[in-house]
Amino acid sequence: MLSPKRTHHRKKSDQLDEQESTPKKISNWLSVLFFILTILFLIFTSNSAVKQISWKEFDNTLLQKNAVAKVEIVDNELVSVYLKRELAEDPRFKDVFYPNKMGKILDTGPHYQFVIGSVDVFERKLEQAQKNIPENDRVEVVYIRKSNGWTTLLAWIIPFILLLFLLRYISSRPGAMGDSSVFNFGKSTALLQEKENKSTICFDDVAGLEEAKVEVKEIVDFLKDPTIYTHLGAKIPRGIMLIGPPGTGKTLLVKAVAGQAQVPFFSISGSEFVEMFVGVGASRVRDLFKQAKAKAPCIIFIDEIDAVGRLRSKNAFYTGANDERESTLNQLLTEMDGFSANTGIIVLAATNRADMLDPALLRPGRFDRHIYLELPNLTERKAIFKVHLQSIRAEDSLDVDFLSGQTPGFSGADIANICNEAALIAARNKKEKVEKADFINAVDRVIAGLEKKSKIISEKEKKIIVYHEAGHALVSWMLKHVDPLIKVSIVPRGQSLGAAWYLPEERQIKTRTEFVDILCATLGGRAAEEIIFGDVSSGALDDLEKATKQAYTMIAYYGFDKKIGNISFYDSAGNQNPTLQKPYSEQTGNLIDEQVRNLIESAYQRTKSLLEEHKDSLQIMAELLLQKEVIFKEDMEKVLGKRLSEQVNKNLVSVF
Repeated sequence: MLSPKRTHHRKKSDQLDEQESTPKKISNWLSVLFFILTILFLIFTSNSAVKQISWKEFDNTLLQKNAVAKVEIVDNELVSVYLKRELAEDPRFKDVFYPNKMGKILDTGPHYQFVIGSVDVFERKLEQAQKNIPENDRVEVVYIRKSNGWTTLLAWIIPFILLLFLLRYISSRPGAMGDSSVFNFGKSTALLQEKENKSTICFDDVAGLEEAKVEVKEIVDFLKDPTIYTHLGAKIPRGIMLIGPPGTGKTLLVKAVAGQAQVPFFSISGSEFVEMFVGVGASRVRDLFKQAKAKAPCIIFIDEIDAVGRLRSKNAFYTGANDERESTLNQLLTEMDGFSANTGIIVLAATNRADMLDPALLRPGRFDRHIYLELPNLTERKAIFKVHLQSIRAEDSLDVDFLSGQTPGFSGADIANICNEAALIAARNKKEKVEKADFINAVDRVIAGLEKKSKIISEKEKKIIVYHEAGHALVSWMLKHVDPLIKVSIVPRGQSLGAAWYLPEERQIKTRTEFVDILCATLGGRAAEEIIFGDVSSGALDDLEKATKQAYTMIAYYGFDKKIGNISFYDSAGNQNPTLQKPYSEQTGNLIDEQVRNLIESAYQRTKSLLEEHKDSLQIMAELLLQKEVIFKEDMEKVLGKRLSEQVNKNLVSVF
C-alpha cells in the first residue's frame, strides 16, 4: 500500500524540480544572449579597423601628395582622414580600400585616424603645412560630435553589467572548493547529519570508555527528554571537551553520540574555520551557530579544536600569533557564552593538546565538562579486541585474554591496526583463518616495523649487535625491578637491528629505585660492547637518547636528586614560553646538567660491574643468540636460571 504513494511522491517531486529548473534555464539563456549582444555592440561600435597613423605620416604621405579629400575632427580629439576616390586603384592605398565581391569599391572612409591633443595646435600645424597651396585646393576641415551623454553612459554601464552577469554565472557553478562558490567563503563548511544520513555507530560499537560513555549518554538522554533533568532544576552542560591521547576513541565516541541522538548533528574540523582571507573564520563561526539555532535542539562537534582554540598571545611579535585565528576564537567564545542565547545547542569538541587551549575556552559556561580518555587497561583492551574480531575470520581457539595481555599501552586504534595486520599476514600466507601466530607477528610488526631478513649485515656488525642485545637481556634478568624479559631478537625490523622484548607491569607510579634499574638496563647494550670489544659503536644511539630523557625527567620533573631537592620544573598547563625565559636560573640549569651526567655515569658503572661479574653467561647468551637469532625466556632460564623476583604480568613492550 505504501509503494504507489512513494512513487507518486517521487513523480510529483520531479515535476516540482522541473518547474523550479525552468526559470533557471531561461535566466541562463538570457545571460548568454546578453553576453553575445554586448560583444557585438563593442565590436561594431569600435573603429579598430581604421588604420592609425601619426601627424608626420599624415603630412608627408598624404597631405603633401594631395591625396586627402577631407578631414573630420571628431569630439575635438580624433582626426578622421578621408582619401580621394580616384586613389582606390592606386597600389599605394589598396590596403585601406575594401572592395566587395563584384570588385566595386564601396568603402567611403574614414581611411586613416590619429589622435590630437589640442584643436588649436592641429589647426596651426595644418595651416603651416598648406601655406604654399592655393586657398581653393586646401583640405576641407569638418568638426563633428559623435559622443553624447547616453553613449558615454553606456560605455561605462555595459562592461559593468557584463561583469556582474559573468560573476553571477561563476557563482552559480561549484568552485574548486567543492559545493562552495566564490561568494561562500564566509559560510560554514560543517557537515550536517540528520535522520537521512545519520551515523550508524552506536554506543555498543564503542568498547571500553565506560565512564566516558556514561557522561555523554546524559547528552543524548537530555535531548530526547529534557524533563528528566529540568524538573529538578538541572541544566545540561553547554559544552563538553573530550581530551586524550591519539587513538583513544574521542571521535568514535562522538560518532556514537551522533548515531544515538535523534537530533541534527553538525561536524567540522577546527582547521576549517581559518582560510587565507581575513575575517572568514569569524564569519564561519557565526554562520555555523546561525544554522544550529535554526535546527535546535542540535549538536555541534568541533574536531581538533586546538587548531583554532590555542592560547591567545599577549605579544604577537615574539610568539608569531595569528590575528585571524585569534579573532575566530573570540567569535567562538562569544557565540558559546555571549549575550545571544543558544538554547538547545550543545557543543562537543575533541583534542589531544588540552595544554595549548585558551583558559577562556575551558571555563564553566563554555566547556563545562571535561572528559579525559586514557589508554585502555587490560579489561578494556579485551573488550576492544572482541569488537574488532567480529569482522575477522579468526580461529575458534583464539585466546583474547592472551592478545589483550600482549598489548599494554596500545590505544584502540592500535588494536584495530593489529587485527587488520594479522588478517593481512594470514592472507599473505594463504591461510583460511587468522591464527594466534599471525596476531603475534602483527604485534611485532606494529611495534618494531617490518621484518627485514634481506638487510646486508657484515659478520663484524652482527657480532656487535649480538653482544649489544645480550647485554640488555642479561642486565634486565639480574635486576629485579626491570620488567620480565620475554625474548631477544637480532632480526632487523624497521630501522632497528635488534630488540629485547619485555612484559611491563601496568602501574601508575614508579619509585626512584625502579627508575634507576630501568636506566641500567637501557645502558646494558653500550656497556657490553665496551667490555667485550674495548670499543663502543653508534648502535646505542636510541639507548642513549632514552637514558638522557629519563635522567632529565627524574631530576628536573620528579625531584629525585638530593642537590636539586624536591622541586619540579614540569609545566602541566603548557603556558610557559621557553623562548622568553626559563623556569630556573642559569646556575640551576648547570647543576641539573651536572647531576644528569652523574646519574647516567653511576648507572653505567653499575651496569659494567654487573656484566663483568657475569661475563661468562654473557658470552654463552651471545653464542646462543648468534646461532638462533631469536631466543625466548626458556632459553635464558637454561643459561641464567630463574629470576630472583618473577613479576606476574601479561603485557608487552620493547626496548631497542
